[in-house]
Amino acid sequence: MILGLSVGTALLWVAAMAAAGMVGGILAGLLGVGGGIVIVPVLYQILELMNVDPGIRMHLAVGTSLAVIVPTAFISARSHARRGSVDTGLLRSWGPAILVGVLAGTLLAGALDGTVLTAIFATVALFVAANMVLRREGAKIADDFPNRGVKIGLGMFVGSFSTLMGIGGGTLSVPILSAFGYPVRRAVGTAAAIGMIIAIPGAIGYSLWGLGVPGRPPLTVGFVNLIGLAAIIPMTTLMAPVGARIAHAIPQRALRYSFAFFLGLSSMRMFYDLLT
Repeated sequence: MILGLSVGTALLWVAAMAAAGMVGGILAGLLGVGGGIVIVPVLYQILELMNVDPGIRMHLAVGTSLAVIVPTAFISARSHARRGSVDTGLLRSWGPAILVGVLAGTLLAGALDGTVLTAIFATVALFVAANMVLRREGAKIADDFPNRGVKIGLGMFVGSFSTLMGIGGGTLSVPILSAFGYPVRRAVGTAAAIGMIIAIPGAIGYSLWGLGVPGRPPLTVGFVNLIGLAAIIPMTTLMAPVGARIAHAIPQRALRYSFAFFLGLSSMRMFYDLLT
């Protein structure tokens, strides 16, 4: 027995979560996105293969993903800050609205059924995939947010939906910032820091909401699976550079379409689960 688990069960869970981290790491490096947007759908499929209760499957995928994002967002934000690509002024002005959205999203997640949470991820992922295919490079709406209300509203949107989806915020915040005239590098660097604003309270919230919920996998605190946390982080760190090397050998348009295809396929698979 290992921590109350049979050796076979423990090895099976470690192997499954390591596989999720391996696939997620390669895709994150290949597509140039944070781990959450690829870890959640991969982890969702792993949990399905492991016959985890569908009512809590998405909660576990999202909660574990947010916990994984905490250290990776910190490392990424520190790296971007050293290169001067984190806009601290934007972080101070936009961060509070994002945090309010995170808290609202965390509270809402505890009350939502797993099918609703899955539907939210599938819908937003489909829109993101469509944006990747249809958006013109360099297209923007304006040179800045038109007013404070729009800025606050979009910040709350980023915070709440990122928490419900288990992502670090870059998938939503970078396109928004780019649309309002922020340079891509500054948008990406600032989004890395935003990831910590989202992931820390989000992971704590999911770990609390899931306490006492029946049907959870072994070694799970609330909706955060510790086996997944321990296995995914090293694998994403190890495999992301592999994906990045592949990315440099593929045309940018092909990368964008690959990302859209992956998200679209994951979205369709989740919708299929919901309908069946």
